[in-house]
Amino acid sequence: MSMNTERDYEELLDEAYGLPNGHAKLQLLEEAARIADSLGEVEAGYEIRGEIVETASFSGFPRTALVAFSWQLGQFDKNPDMYDEWTLLWSYKWILGNVAAFPEIERAQIDSLLEDMRRRYLEAGYSDYAYHYYRFVLAIDYGELDEAEQALNQLKTMERDEMADCDACEQNEFVDFWAQRQNDEQTIQMAQPIIKGRMSCAEVPHVTLPKVLMPLYRQGKQAEADKYQKKSYKLIHDNTDFVLSIGEHIGYLTATDPYKALELFEKHAHWTDLNEAPIDKMLFHAYTSGMFKRLAQETVQFNVKLPSSYPHPEHATDVNRLAAYYGELATDVARKLDLRNGNSYQSEHVKRLMDTV
Repeated sequence: MSMNTERDYEELLDEAYGLPNGHAKLQLLEEAARIADSLGEVEAGYEIRGEIVETASFSGFPRTALVAFSWQLGQFDKNPDMYDEWTLLWSYKWILGNVAAFPEIERAQIDSLLEDMRRRYLEAGYSDYAYHYYRFVLAIDYGELDEAEQALNQLKTMERDEMADCDACEQNEFVDFWAQRQNDEQTIQMAQPIIKGRMSCAEVPHVTLPKVLMPLYRQGKQAEADKYQKKSYKLIHDNTDFVLSIGEHIGYLTATDPYKALELFEKHAHWTDLNEAPIDKMLFHAYTSGMFKRLAQETVQFNVKLPSSYPHPEHATDVNRLAAYYGELATDVARKLDLRNGNSYQSEHVKRLMDTV
């Protein structure tokens, strides 16, 4: 019986490796991990969870990644000689890049994770570069932009090492920082190496181009923004990890072509049922609320195609109610994040997105 079961988890892995990152692949990996655990195959369970962490981190399932990584960390600390330390330390960054998305995770827990990563990196012979970089990333997530700038200035004095993220990922984060600062000129300038194709990776320029759409539009460069909107959408249209980027597209199209914005909403609103990142869904809902406010100015009769999970199907013909519903979803998460962060940044950010009609 155990031999059949063992073959089963190996067959599941083979099938999973043939799939792109996403929910289907993740389900196979999780089932493989369950079977490996039932057999007492701890090493196999560890390796499978490494695949889960990577797949989940890049397909919109950060909670699943956090659970799998915590299991790995516990096993590694029990038997550090059994496992590859570099791979574990590298994936630690993916966890820190997503953990602040969850308002129920207290800052003390997040700070403890950051310090634990720092300790492990230093003990393994790496520098503090990644530590200060993730101080920067987390400060942006908290809405503490002055603190983010301090961490950024610290980074500028340091040399990158083997644990640094790729150039494109870091540059994208610099773009996001200036976008959060609402500095259109700097946002566009920081994006230039990515726009011009000098920097790229698995998720860049995918997540960068949506950030420059509104800055370009506000600078009177709609033709250029339209070009990047089309290019970006082709890159992100089939991966639920990009629910925030789709929201940014909806925000841009609300200003330039609100009926096209509605089309994107109808295609992708169900993604929020799959994606596990509250902050990404919050922003998608904020952009969506702003879109429905804009559509409320039109005189046509709407019959919006809503996701099956929407609790009030009768709202399909009432864009004002849709605007209010999605606005409430966004503001509820923003309040919880602000309570955890100790400021009002996310509530103000969400309100700004909903009101730019």
